[in-house]
Amino acid sequence: MIRQRLINLWSVILSLIAGLLIWVVAVETTGLPAFILPSPQQVWSRLIEVAIDGSLWRHIWVTAYEIVLGLALGAGLAVLLGYVVAKSRMMERFLSPYLVASQAIPIVALAPLLVLWFGPGMISKVLICSLVVFFPVLVNTVVGVRAVPEELRDLMRTLHASRTQNILFLELPAALPILLGGFRIGATLAVIGAVVGEFVGSDKGLGFLVNIARGQYDTALVFVAIGTLIAMALSLYGLVILIEKRLLGWQTSSGERQ
Repeated sequence: MIRQRLINLWSVILSLIAGLLIWVVAVETTGLPAFILPSPQQVWSRLIEVAIDGSLWRHIWVTAYEIVLGLALGAGLAVLLGYVVAKSRMMERFLSPYLVASQAIPIVALAPLLVLWFGPGMISKVLICSLVVFFPVLVNTVVGVRAVPEELRDLMRTLHASRTQNILFLELPAALPILLGGFRIGATLAVIGAVVGEFVGSDKGLGFLVNIARGQYDTALVFVAIGTLIAMALSLYGLVILIEKRLLGWQTSSGERQ
């Protein structure tokens, strides 16, 4: 187990080193100016500069707040509605046109309307994040609940389990692996939703920072903002994986005993 973790760690480190080397070679061989392709050293210097003056942290805080609220709202509503849809074919037929339509419309096209209706503040950004997160979590919830083996449902009926007991001791544990897969997708999509909302209308956040840097041809700062967004997405994804390992540890234990 420890050996495998070390191998995974070194694989990531070597991948990052290879990426940096390719970047350096591209800068040196193409001879492009810094406002088109800055070097890693220039991006690092810009990162230190905006980190020291505090501007980067202010934008990170705003975007992170939007992401967390949007993820919580979108995933929470998706789980509740997904459970209802999974238990009722009639509700599925009734809601399917709206659910499909919500995914047929690109979020880039819908974001200006939400900003227009709810203003350029926090609410519109949270709603955009929620819409992006909502569908994948809902689909995984429906699939997870419907994947519960029928013989286990029969067992719970034999034990005269209540609806609450069915949810807590059967449906939720059985659907959890698929449900957490939806949370993985939603965690990364929430970052995209926040940035799209900030692109459309905002005066703070990492998306706003990208807009400002782009207008000033400060490409190094654009790289800093994009790198920060990638780090946030990876952090959220890793957090979901940690939660998954903690909640699904019983699966690993039972598999090892077998």
